[in-house]
Amino acid sequence: MRRRRAFIAAVALAAATVAAAIPGVSAAGSLAELHPLNLRTLGNEEGWQPGNSFLLDRDDPGGLSPLDEIAYFVRAPSGERITETKRVLALETATLTPIVPAVPGVYTLEAWYVNATGEGPHVSAELRFDNRQPASARPLPPAPWIRGDAAVLRIEHPADPQPISGIRGYAVSVGRGSAVPPCAGHDRCSVAETDLRAGIAGDTISLGPLSEGTHVASVVAVSRAGMRSALAESVVLRVDATKPELSLPGAPTGWSNGPVQVTAAADDEHSGMAAAGPGGPFTAISVDGGVPRVSRGGSAVATVAGEGVHEVAVHARDAVGNVAGLTDAGARPLAVVRIDEALPSVAFARSQDRSDPELIVAAVGDGLSGPDPRRGSIEVRASGSRQQFKALPTTVSAEKLIARWDSDSHPSGNYEFRATAFDRAGNSATSVLRSDGARMVLPSPLKAQAQIRFGFGGRRLVWHRCSRAGDERRCRREVIEAFGHRPATRRVPFGRGVAVAGRLTSPTGTPLGGQQVDVIETFADGAAAVRRRTTVVSGPDGLFTARLPAGPSRQVEASFAGTRVLGRSRGRSLRLAVLTGVRLGASAGRAAIGGAPVVFSGRIAALEAEIPSLGRPLQMQFRVPGGRWTEFRTVQSDANGRFRFPYSFSDDDSRNVRFLFRAYASAQPGWPYEPAASRPIAVTGY
Repeated sequence: MRRRRAFIAAVALAAATVAAAIPGVSAAGSLAELHPLNLRTLGNEEGWQPGNSFLLDRDDPGGLSPLDEIAYFVRAPSGERITETKRVLALETATLTPIVPAVPGVYTLEAWYVNATGEGPHVSAELRFDNRQPASARPLPPAPWIRGDAAVLRIEHPADPQPISGIRGYAVSVGRGSAVPPCAGHDRCSVAETDLRAGIAGDTISLGPLSEGTHVASVVAVSRAGMRSALAESVVLRVDATKPELSLPGAPTGWSNGPVQVTAAADDEHSGMAAAGPGGPFTAISVDGGVPRVSRGGSAVATVAGEGVHEVAVHARDAVGNVAGLTDAGARPLAVVRIDEALPSVAFARSQDRSDPELIVAAVGDGLSGPDPRRGSIEVRASGSRQQFKALPTTVSAEKLIARWDSDSHPSGNYEFRATAFDRAGNSATSVLRSDGARMVLPSPLKAQAQIRFGFGGRRLVWHRCSRAGDERRCRREVIEAFGHRPATRRVPFGRGVAVAGRLTSPTGTPLGGQQVDVIETFADGAAAVRRRTTVVSGPDGLFTARLPAGPSRQVEASFAGTRVLGRSRGRSLRLAVLTGVRLGASAGRAAIGGAPVVFSGRIAALEAEIPSLGRPLQMQFRVPGGRWTEFRTVQSDANGRFRFPYSFSDDDSRNVRFLFRAYASAQPGWPYEPAASRPIAVTGY
């Protein structure tokens, strides 16, 4: 330092010598031209900074020599000098960088120009240092729910002691669903990051429009030096930006037949609709644009009365003030209530349709809501009786009640009818009258009855009348055309089908051609089938025929279901008796007396019937010429109907005698065939 000062002095002396040699320039004049320093502290506009190293700028006054210096030192807030004087070459230094102690306070920098001739004027500048963080600033919790367009946040002031620089304001951040830092730095905030800059009292901020849902507002206090609270305090903001949902639960969608009480409901899943005084949620309901009925909370009730169509409008406000249901024209209609208190009209047709006399029709009318297409009935009972009416299957179609009365199913006599109709509002009316005022009464039978003549055979029956004289059987062929003369019972061998026929005519005897006739076979107990129906069509002369397949014994009937103008009918019942099928054979036609036995074997046939698992019993019978059949043994078949029996001739009286043998199946419960015997076979003893 001493060498540098000696060097500076030598340079100054040389400069003074040179100056003395130049006209108009003197050493004394050089000192007088040193200007005061014009210092500016670089940093924030408030002059405070959070670091203890400062940066000061100065103006260049011009006319400085390379040897001119700037000298400066720092004074404590109390005024005492706390640093040594520092010198820097003026032309080489654009800024001064003093450092103050790490203790917050307002320090003073004192600086001046210096050259070989002396010192210039002393100037001073404040060095405002504050690195203390303010206490936390807590955001005050708003209401449980807020509106997104009215989100205002108030902030509680940070606790004392305050930083020496004071409070610049507050930095605020809002995060969707979770907190976000208010400032980029962990311990300070820039002026741009400070949202409120009106000091400690500027504690209210509008957060602007917020979307619906949960937001987190975080706040720190910021000192004038830019230091922020160490801890960011947060508060949860629940934003309700949705209008209440309006409904009319239970309001009728169709017509009603009297006054209707309707309840308006407003639902809000966020801030809610719980009643909370005059300024809280409410629900309002109005009918036909009238004065609304207003109720606190989420529901309101009104009564709709009077025939006609009524509009019901609803509007509501939730807890944060969102309003639903209002338009520029007023409350928006939410439902329509229709009321019809008048009864419908109902009456039977003036007369029956001749082409379909069993068709029962009643006309239904209603001037407001209209006939109900889903409900209505027609009922019948014996005329003049106290029996309950019995409902007929009824169809509601084109403002009519339509039913069909099966008069053939009712005993002869007169029957009265009753019709009940409904309108869409549920009003009902009942009538027993025709449209001309006459009572609705019909006789049974209502339709003409068709006739069926029925019997065995085809167009004619070829009948053999047989008789037996001794061992001889004589038959006489007979042809029968009239169905009434044909036998009602016919016996046929096993495995043979038969023909049946009949004629369908009107009550006057006119043939009814092209009509369906059902031939119904009802089988005897034990048959595989219970009933069989065969449908045939009558010819132009009314004749119908059917071929009955082979099978068990049965009852046979012919049935006509009738038409729209003809009543149903049934022919007489025929009995078809089918003989049991039995076959028998012998191992030989001759048998030695006392010799080897003759083996008889055979089988019972079963068509559409089942032989019991234990088999079926059969009688073994014999006779001699001119004698009667005599049973000599009972045998049992197996489940397939087969049987086998050995027989020995031991009596000498049997020598040279020709015996006839047969197997006889007697009547058995559950067996659908008639008793029958096999063909006789001859065996001669020798």
